[in-house]
This record gives sequence, C-alpha cells and structure tokens, in this order.
Amino acid sequence: MNAHPRDRGEWLAGPLGRILLEQERERVGDSLECAFGLYCVQIGAWGEHDAFLAHARTRRAALIAMPGASGAALIAEPAALPLQSDSVDVMLLPHTLEFEPDPHEVLREVARVLRGEGELLVLGFEPLGSWSLRDAFTRGGSPPGLRRTISERRLADWLKLLGFEVGAAERFLYAPPLRSLHTAKARGWLERIGRRAWPRLSGAYLLHARKRVHSMTPVRQRSRMRTAVIGVAEPAARRAS
Repeated sequence: MNAHPRDRGEWLAGPLGRILLEQERERVGDSLECAFGLYCVQIGAWGEHDAFLAHARTRRAALIAMPGASGAALIAEPAALPLQSDSVDVMLLPHTLEFEPDPHEVLREVARVLRGEGELLVLGFEPLGSWSLRDAFTRGGSPPGLRRTISERRLADWLKLLGFEVGAAERFLYAPPLRSLHTAKARGWLERIGRRAWPRLSGAYLLHARKRVHSMTPVRQRSRMRTAVIGVAEPAARRAS
C-alpha cells in the first residue's frame, strides 16, 4: 500500500531526506538553468512545493500532485494529467515513477503533454545502489511508500520507445545513507572514488531527455504519369477504439 504524502514529507524532513534533497536541488537547479519556455510543471510532490520549481527559468511554474500535498496548483493523478497536449515546455518527475502503480502510463501522459523539443528531467534511485538497498531492508520503506526502483538504462529504453532523445544520466550519492559519511569532507571523497571505481552504482541519478519532433518527408514524384496520393495512417490505438 502506498504511504500518505505526509509520511513521505516527514522522511524528507529527516536527516537522510535532507541530505538527499540537498544534492538533488543542486543538480536539478543546474539543469533548469538551460531549460526555457512558458511553462514548467513538476509532477508529484517531493519536499517543499518550490524546492525545485524555484530554479525554473520558464515564465510560469506549477506543481501537480496527489491529495495531501501542500502547495499544489492542481490535484490530479500523474497518469491522467488535466493538461492540453503539447502545452508544457519543461517537466520534472522527482521519483514520481517509483511511487506510481503504472509508470508506463505516467510516461505516456508526459509524452502527450510535452511540446516538441520539450525538456524532461527524471530523478530516480539506482536499484543496485546503497540507498535502494537500505529501502529493501527497512520496514515501511525508505522513503515510505516506495513501490519500485527503475534503473537508468531501463528508463532510457522506455523513453526512447516514446520518441525521446535521451542524454547521459548524471549520477550522484555514492556515499551510503549513513549520517556519519555525509560530512562535507567524507562525502566529497566518496563521490570522487565512486565515480571512478563503480560509476554505475550511485545512490541516485538525474536523467535528461528531450521530446523529438518527427517531420514528414515528402515523396518525390518520379513521373507525371504516376501520381501517388500520400495519406496519414490512423494510429492503431484510435482504430481499435
């Protein structure tokens, strides 16, 4: 059963949650510096409502979350967004897929809502990292309500099938989830060693993707005596319905 957002918020306000959010805000903030447009939308509450959106360079920014989340502009299911297609320039999913029962449907909604060339940022826990292992051996979850973890490679494959161009993931949190190892000196040393010695075993990652725009290529007419009429095929899902 999924935990109430309040339980998740209490965990994020605790020692480990603050460590996690500090590093995630830094990396998301750097990525949002180069993401422009009219609308930036965060799907799913994660920490304070403006923890990430405060860094948005778009003209407007909003949080869409489930009931119980504070500061949300809209209350809605991530798999059924009340937004027009091709209407959002930048979207952020902070561990959202890891708490949802159908992450594929959430990604399909994201692909529908994003504009062509729109930017997508996804935060996730690496399944083989020490932070995911802590969740596996913690009663109630760490953080509470986590349904699954999704590897960066698997997520990249899903996004490519939906027509996204996927960039390299930024990996971080090589220091295990122990407070004593997160002093500035110890954490810096472990991050440097981890990137060199076991680069794919980070605690978390930030994946950046862009929605591709597919243009139709005109078919050159070979002869005036042979004229082809090119039509656009109806999507299979629409024919089935």
